[in-house]
Amino acid sequence: MGKPARAIVVGTGVAGLAAAVRLAVKGYRVDAFEAAGTPGGKLAELQLGGYRFDKGPSLFTMPHLVEELFTLAGRPMAPHFSHRRLEVAFRYWWEDGTRVTGWSDPERLAEELERVLGVPRAATRAYLHRASTLLDRTGRTFLEHSLHRWSTLWKGGVSQALLAARPQELFGSLHHVNEQALKHPKAVQLFDRYATYNGSDPYRTPGIMRMIPGLEHGHGAYHAVGGMRRIVTALHALGEALGVRYHVNAPVERIRFSSDRRRVAGVRVNGTDVDADVVLCNMDVEPAYRRLMPDLPAPERTLRQERSSSALVFYWGITRKFPELGLHNILFSRDHRTEFHHLFDTLDLGDDPTVYINITSKEDPQDAPPGCENWFVMINAPRYVGQDREALVAHARRTVLAKVQGTLGVDPAPLIAVEEVLDPAGIEAATFSHQGSIYGTSSNSPWAAFLRHPNDHPRVRGLHFCGGSVHPGGGIPLSLLSARIATATIAPA
Repeated sequence: MGKPARAIVVGTGVAGLAAAVRLAVKGYRVDAFEAAGTPGGKLAELQLGGYRFDKGPSLFTMPHLVEELFTLAGRPMAPHFSHRRLEVAFRYWWEDGTRVTGWSDPERLAEELERVLGVPRAATRAYLHRASTLLDRTGRTFLEHSLHRWSTLWKGGVSQALLAARPQELFGSLHHVNEQALKHPKAVQLFDRYATYNGSDPYRTPGIMRMIPGLEHGHGAYHAVGGMRRIVTALHALGEALGVRYHVNAPVERIRFSSDRRRVAGVRVNGTDVDADVVLCNMDVEPAYRRLMPDLPAPERTLRQERSSSALVFYWGITRKFPELGLHNILFSRDHRTEFHHLFDTLDLGDDPTVYINITSKEDPQDAPPGCENWFVMINAPRYVGQDREALVAHARRTVLAKVQGTLGVDPAPLIAVEEVLDPAGIEAATFSHQGSIYGTSSNSPWAAFLRHPNDHPRVRGLHFCGGSVHPGGGIPLSLLSARIATATIAPA
C-alpha cells in the first residue's frame, strides 16, 4: 500500500492550524511550515515584568468553531481549552461622563440604552433582532460558503441571501442604517464601531454589516480562560495528536508548480524541495503572490483592493486596580467621522482616538501582580505606507494618555510599570500582513465580499488559501471558517 497523500500548510496562524487539523482528519500526511519561532500568527503572547498580555486578538466569539475541530478529530477539548460566556460584553465610556454597560443579553442592553440614553427599548430590540435575522439568513451564505464556486452562486444561496437584505443594507452605509434605526448619536456611535471588526469605515461599509452585533448579543461574547493564546496551544496539540508535523523557523521560499502551472507540486524550504499533493497557504495573499509565487500571474484586481485599517497597541503594566473597568472597555472619541477620515483618507492619526482597553487580569488574576492590572491599550491606526513610525507612536501615546485621563479622571502615566508597543509596521514585520492591515482588504464597498481572494486557486489544482486576507474575512471566527471552506472541496486522501 502506498503512502497517504501529502499536504503542506504554509503558515500557522489560527486558520493554518485549523486547516492542518482538517487535512489530517481527511487522512493526509500534513506538514505545517512556520517562518516564526512559534505557531499562532497574530495570536501571540507577551510576558513582561510579571504581566502577561495577549498580543493580538482579544475578543472571542463563536467558540463552537474551535469545538468543531475537536469533534471532527474525535478528541476531547476540555484538557486543552475552556471558555466562559461573559455577562457584560463591553463597558462604554464618553468624556462627558456618560457610561453604558454593554450587557450581552439583548433585553438587558435595550433596558440600559433606554435608561442611559433614552433610546426606546423597542428600537434596540428591533435593531438587535434584525442583526440576528441577517446573520442567520445571509451570514451562512456569505460567511460559511465560498462566493467563488458555482454551487453557491447558482443553487440559490447568494440570491436568497441578497433578497433577505433591504436596499439600504446593501447600498447604504452602516452609519446611515444606524442613524435611521437608533437616532441618538451615542447609540449610533456605539453600533458604528462594529465596522472596525473587519477594519472598515462605518461611513462607507455597507449597512448589512449591522449583522455583526448579532454575534455578541445573540451568540454571545466569551472569555478564553488563560488567554487567547490557549486557542493556539490547543489546536497545535490537537494537530500533533493527529500526526501533523510542525516546522518552526522554517520560512517557505517558494510554492512549486508543475511545468504547465496547472497543478501544485510542493514547496521549497531552506533550499530543499518538499513535494505535496495539496498546498494550503495561510499567508497574506499579497506577499504570498509577490514572494512565494512570483512566476504565477497575480490577481492584480484583487490585490489592489483597499486595505483594512491596522492597529497601534500599548502593553502597559498598571500598578493599581480600576474596579470601574471590565474585561473589554471602549473610550469613545468626540468626533467619530473625523477619526475615520484620518484612518482611511489622510492615513494618519487624529488628536482624539477611540481607545480600547482589554484587561484579562479581570478574569485571570494571574496575568498581573497582586494589586495590578495588565492593560492592552489599542487604537485603530491607518495601514502602513511609510509613515514616520517614531512620530506616529509618540503622537499616539500622548493622545491615548489624554483620552484615558479625560475619561477616567486619572492620569495613567505614573502608573505604568512596564511598557511595550506594537505599531502597524511591526505588525507587518511580525506577521507578513501587507501594510500591517490586520483584516486583509477593507469592506468599504458593497462588492467587497465578492472581491476578496477565493479559497481555491481557479486555475491551479491543489492550491488553496485560508486566513484573514481571503474569503470570508479577518478575525478569529472568519479565519476558522476560511479553513473550513478551503478544505471542504479537498478530497479525502
